[in-house]
Amino acid sequence: MGQIGADRIMRQLDEAEGYLMLEMPHRALQILQSREDWATMKFEASLLMGKAFRSLGKFREALAPLEVAAAHRPTDLIVAMELGWCYKRTQRLAQAIDALERAAREHPEEALLHYNLACYWSLVGNVARSVPALLRSLILNPDLREQIATESDFDLIRDDPVFERVVSDVAPKT
Repeated sequence: MGQIGADRIMRQLDEAEGYLMLEMPHRALQILQSREDWATMKFEASLLMGKAFRSLGKFREALAPLEVAAAHRPTDLIVAMELGWCYKRTQRLAQAIDALERAAREHPEEALLHYNLACYWSLVGNVARSVPALLRSLILNPDLREQIATESDFDLIRDDPVFERVVSDVAPKT
């Protein structure tokens, strides 16, 4: 592929990303689906396609391109978060947890990653894994404590004494 072809691919990907930023995922998908082969930009095209499907609420459809992106860059934080989001919403919590656990090993300082892990562990009823992930997220970003009271993902473990004790210790004081 020549430089002109590579430049054209970059412009198309930039255009698709722009439409996503403008919250126009349908238009982004039109661009992304206009080519079968994105040559050297397979990761970028797959990630953008996954994001477009996710923003349309088409979580199952988002998984295939996101998994392609993950195959190209297994430690990419954005891909892991997108995969976790979509796996959760397709009732594949074990895969959501796995995607975020892998990402947490590579990106241990990402508070939202640990917070989402706490949510996913809670959804499977695992207080022993949820609480440490929640505490880690709060150490990294204390502002996340404000979300705990209204986070429905914690409903399954909300009455657990360990969870109650941790939440009462970290809850914002009113």
